[in-house]
Amino acid sequence: MFTVSVLAAPDRADLTAALVDALRSRWDAGHTIWLDDRIAAEFPVEAPPADFWDAWESLQAQGFDLAIQPTRGRRKAVLLADMDSTMIQQECIDELADFAGVGERVAAITAAAMNGELNFHESLIARVGLLAGLPESVIGEVLDSRITLAPGGRTLVATMRAQGAHSALVSGGFTVFTGPVSTALGFDEHRANTLLAEDGVLTGHVSLPVLGREAKVEALEQITAARGLTPADALAVGDGANDLGMLQLAGMGVALHAKPVVAAQVDLRINHGDLTALLYLQGYAAEEFVR
Repeated sequence: MFTVSVLAAPDRADLTAALVDALRSRWDAGHTIWLDDRIAAEFPVEAPPADFWDAWESLQAQGFDLAIQPTRGRRKAVLLADMDSTMIQQECIDELADFAGVGERVAAITAAAMNGELNFHESLIARVGLLAGLPESVIGEVLDSRITLAPGGRTLVATMRAQGAHSALVSGGFTVFTGPVSTALGFDEHRANTLLAEDGVLTGHVSLPVLGREAKVEALEQITAARGLTPADALAVGDGANDLGMLQLAGMGVALHAKPVVAAQVDLRINHGDLTALLYLQGYAAEEFVR
């Protein structure tokens, strides 16, 4: 048995019964369950419809997300989340680079790396190198004035933790950001790279080895194994090429507002909703949310 999820962006809340019923009729599906009025509905089907992706394209054009996955085991016991452009709305290194006067150069490298056009390790080394000489105090300024949490993040983490799930923020960014962000969002732990500094000034170097794509996969394997679980018991979410490994290995890998090269390789894609969509995908109803 499979479950089809139909989702509207919370700020639009314009999902109608007519739209959901049209899909149910088209696929001879079971009874609709409304998880949140005008935002999230789901229904069972015996097998993935042959024209699922045609329907997906049509709904995308209308501003709705559509997903299908096996019904069994949808509620996950581990959450692994990327940070930049996933749990927060910015790329931290780009914000630091803007202070250093090299914003455009670094942003271009970041975009290429997240699109899979550059090796992540090499691109990070190059970007950090351009930050040499920047006062460490700028990190606090960026956190206070430029970093904003992505909508639905606190609710996602709090709701899963209330059900006993373990949550980890796993980033190719830096611990000086993942620490405060993980605390603000309520994560159990965080992993990231360490920026090196001397006498209050960034050296332009990062501690090795660089935490990139493979390290995120290792984190998924380690965190689940430590709890007697497997990656199949985990939900992973991210947007960039360095997230692909964990997204493809996790039992539920979600590409959230992802780069095209990432979305093309991940079947669960949220392009319109916020992070609460990950709760609806697990079958949580709005009244179960911990806000």
